[in-house]
Amino acid sequence: MSDDEREEKELDLSSSEVVTKYKTSAEIINKALKLVVSECKPKAKIVDICEKGDAFIREQTSNVYKNVKKKIERGVAFPTCISVNNTICHFSPLASDETVLEEGDIVKIDLACHIDGFIAAVAHTHVLQEGPVTGRAADVISAANTAAEVALRLVRPGKKNKDVTDAIQKVAAAYDCKIVEGVLSHQLKQFVIDGNKVVLSISNPDTRVDDAEFEENEVYAIDILTSSGEGKPKLLDEKQTTIYKRAVDKNYHLKMKASRFIFSEISQKFPIMPFSARALEEKRARLGLVECMNHELLQPYPVLHEKPGDFVAHIKFTVLLMPNGSDRVTSHPLQELQPTKTIDDPEIKAWLALGTKTKKKGGGKKKKGKKEDKAEAEPEDSTNGATPQE
Repeated sequence: MSDDEREEKELDLSSSEVVTKYKTSAEIINKALKLVVSECKPKAKIVDICEKGDAFIREQTSNVYKNVKKKIERGVAFPTCISVNNTICHFSPLASDETVLEEGDIVKIDLACHIDGFIAAVAHTHVLQEGPVTGRAADVISAANTAAEVALRLVRPGKKNKDVTDAIQKVAAAYDCKIVEGVLSHQLKQFVIDGNKVVLSISNPDTRVDDAEFEENEVYAIDILTSSGEGKPKLLDEKQTTIYKRAVDKNYHLKMKASRFIFSEISQKFPIMPFSARALEEKRARLGLVECMNHELLQPYPVLHEKPGDFVAHIKFTVLLMPNGSDRVTSHPLQELQPTKTIDDPEIKAWLALGTKTKKKGGGKKKKGKKEDKAEAEPEDSTNGATPQE
């Protein structure tokens, strides 16, 4: 085995240190999500909540791995986004934005953190109301949650990415909802939030990805967005885009001083992970980002929308494909849901009945205190649709 192969192997889940870093990141991001959900109240400013989420991640990640010999990177791996109602994703406004939440809003929260480049990502949907969520809002959240539960059971060694794509579309249809087009679930690697192995959310002639088989010791962020509408995202205003990622394979000598200043700041502070323009000096950022974008030095994460009146739900989780089965490490309990549809399809029921742990040959001893993760996920009763943390 070459040194490169050895190093690559040691950076996957065969290394207990890597597993610990993923799980530590997951613990922090789950707490950050819990904080953000608690801050989502009517009349709360969205930008303030996003800032609190990012600040919490920075603080918590700075408190771990303090005494290691080699300095390690840590912090926000994807800025806190709060996308409301028919806004699909990536809404993380600038400090000057006055948008507030209102009673009855369907709030989609999306965020990620990392320790030493090992990323834990999560997204969750929460409705600002007391009591159970009903009607089409409950349908769209149940569709995303049930699709996530099915995906968790199908993202396992030996299965193909196409198996998951087909299954989540079938689940969404059972709730009379659509999977949002163009969403990719990516393999995660050290410092790589958008790995080359992907799961397509919906198969259509316009979007093709390479067939791939899941393998032991891989990590994935499974990303599911469902809509009560057509599921065709639209970019309404490029000025709403505030999240970018450095395109590491592109170079260009920028002409404007403001652009060079901003690009230097980005290269120093955010060389690899996505970042929010809020973290840059706002006046210079507005000028400088345009030239950086024109020459493809940055990859934008645009704010996308469904039609007004349509409901959109978002569930994302990070899963470690461990030798003993799939370990979902990020989640948050859902509100009580009372959808108008129930799952009657035998194939979907069979998927939900699958366990997430693999039985080892030879009947090894069970670890004390570990719960068996074989329980069937009942999609209709989604009071706690997230898989419990072990």
